[in-house]
Amino acid sequence: MRLGDFNYLFAARGSRRLRGGDIGLRVLAVVLAIGLWIFVNAGERGSVESLTVPISYASLPNGMVIVNRPPAQVKIEVTGPRTLLSLLDPERLTLKIDLRTVAAGQSEYKIYPAMFNVGRNTAVTSISPDQLSLDIDRMVTRDVPVHLAVEDKVAPGYTISSVDIVPPSVTIVGPSRYVEPLTSVSTEPFDLKGLTSDTNRSVDIVPPDPSLGLSTGHVEAKVNVAEAITDREFRAVDVEVKDSDFKYRVEPRQATLTIRGPAVKLAGLAPKGLAYVDAKGVAPGSHELPLQVTLPDGMQLVRQSPDKVRLRMYHEKLTTTADEHPS
Repeated sequence: MRLGDFNYLFAARGSRRLRGGDIGLRVLAVVLAIGLWIFVNAGERGSVESLTVPISYASLPNGMVIVNRPPAQVKIEVTGPRTLLSLLDPERLTLKIDLRTVAAGQSEYKIYPAMFNVGRNTAVTSISPDQLSLDIDRMVTRDVPVHLAVEDKVAPGYTISSVDIVPPSVTIVGPSRYVEPLTSVSTEPFDLKGLTSDTNRSVDIVPPDPSLGLSTGHVEAKVNVAEAITDREFRAVDVEVKDSDFKYRVEPRQATLTIRGPAVKLAGLAPKGLAYVDAKGVAPGSHELPLQVTLPDGMQLVRQSPDKVRLRMYHEKLTTTADEHPS
């Protein structure tokens, strides 16, 4: 064999050996890659991630309102490879509750794992809460009168004659269960302590329920104060004789009067001079005359006893203003 042929055969065999070694390396690389994938995934397959996912209550019909406070978030646990779990974004998993067909009353919504798009090779294994309860009501509007709440009392002898409130009523908007039973709304207490005259103040309205909307949060209130009108009985009021030229004797000598008027003025009213008999032009002798009562302005006689008295006039004239009638 020639030297050239020998070299050719040697080169051909060496090439075949190299190609066989390259295939072996490739097979080894594939085996190592598969083993590494199995090792990595087998180690991560049982990983668990806890997530807090927002809840969106969408498409609530006009004129309806959620009365209770359903949860704004739901907690879920997701299992899968750790690398995939690390990519999960709670905001992108937002749970959307479609309320477009909801009616007034109680509504229950069951939450299922399939409602969360966590991707392939992962699974939702726990949901808390797994059910939502919604209390739905109709929104209504009403005009309701305002009631002025008061505390303490006006000064003794005075009373509240009237109360003016501006505006006299407010418009309330809210769930029908809270609005429809209302007959009025009250204000913060208006302090009356010691008042003796008309008083104006701005007072806040107390909302019957936090969920209600009011057209205004306060009103202007005027409390009109007047002297209290009452009755007072005066006993043992001396009966006086006016304009007599003669000495006299009157029976009975005292009267009982019931007088109506402002309490403060009645408290300071002296009984002297209230009851009298007019003896002007009365001649000596025995006479039955009406008992007359004189009162200050603003006062009224309710009743008296007696209505008439007996006046006996003597022939002896009065000589001085100091002369008194005989006993």
